[in-house]
Amino acid sequence: MREDNDPRRPSLGSAINVVVVVRTGYISTMPLPTGRTGAGRGVMEIDWEFFGELCRGLALKIAREYDPEIVLGVTKAGVIPGVVVASILQRDFATIAITRPGGRRRPTLLEGPPDALAGLRVLIVDETCDSGDTLKLARASAKKARPAEVRTAVSFKTGAYVPDFHALETENFIILPWDREVIVDDELTMRPEYVEKLGTT
Repeated sequence: MREDNDPRRPSLGSAINVVVVVRTGYISTMPLPTGRTGAGRGVMEIDWEFFGELCRGLALKIAREYDPEIVLGVTKAGVIPGVVVASILQRDFATIAITRPGGRRRPTLLEGPPDALAGLRVLIVDETCDSGDTLKLARASAKKARPAEVRTAVSFKTGAYVPDFHALETENFIILPWDREVIVDDELTMRPEYVEKLGTT
């Protein structure tokens, strides 16, 4: 086996820990981004390269214990890791739409999963889980279609709720690469709440 521990990865930040992804004949040791710490929780900024490693590691964990026939991505954040994991596992992909109005209220189902889940082994994927309210709602909705089995997976476990699979456990606030910038007045700018988290102007 060969080890990839390339020091030329400045975008991942300083390493205080590592995430090791083991593939057949290959070991990849990725430095864990440290982010910045302000008041309260720290902040972890994730770039696309690190996100890809997390998805590969998550897919491997799943494949060793479970053989889903379809992957359900929870919109919006869970769609991106969900479709990547589905592609790696070579499985069909569908979505389930859940939102949190106002950002703090309990999640609400906007659109349920397809009826074609009946009799299938299902994997629900979201980006993070803290209280587990979103995954619990997604699982309950999926079970109405009478699948053979339903399991859950996330990239980041950030709270007490324990999904069936997760790639990384952290208490940090996560900033995702596709979510960092938004359009304001026809210009790309850092999401305002992230500016506050990072203490930048």
